[in-house]
Amino acid sequence: MTPEFSRPHRLGATEPRRLELRARPEEGSALAARFGIPAVPRLEAQLTLVPGTDGTTRLQGRLQADVVQECVVTLEPVAQRVDVPIDLLLLPEGTPATDDDPESPDEIETSGGVVDLGEVVAEQLALALDPYPRAPDAAIPPELEGDALEPAPDMDDTPPERPNPFAALARLKRN
Repeated sequence: MTPEFSRPHRLGATEPRRLELRARPEEGSALAARFGIPAVPRLEAQLTLVPGTDGTTRLQGRLQADVVQECVVTLEPVAQRVDVPIDLLLLPEGTPATDDDPESPDEIETSGGVVDLGEVVAEQLALALDPYPRAPDAAIPPELEGDALEPAPDMDDTPPERPNPFAALARLKRN
């Protein structure tokens, strides 16, 4: 299946390369459906690919997007601007990702000397989305604030004891 925002790019250049990606409206709509949000009206990325001597390619740049998410309190639409850096290391085919250092760029395996830069950008957008979008004036109802969800001090919150299902079998065996 082809990704919603597909921009395949052949690797193997010997010089750095600059690219700009921009999602068409129908691609933004398809990405919004994929991410379960109301809209992605704008998605663009400025990327630089720098080939390494070991067959890797460093992908750096900036992702900028306008998205609409639902407020976690009111479910009203919340327009947000996403502006995040991208720093990834594209690995040659057959080279598994092995770097566990959190300070180094994430590693992405490529296939057949091609990387889908659109899909890479879409995945970075998914990671950058606010997990708890909230409208500026949204307030949690007072009855749900603070300790309201905690059980009352005099309330016994232990589950009722259930009879042992094997006790009946034991009684039958004794008879």
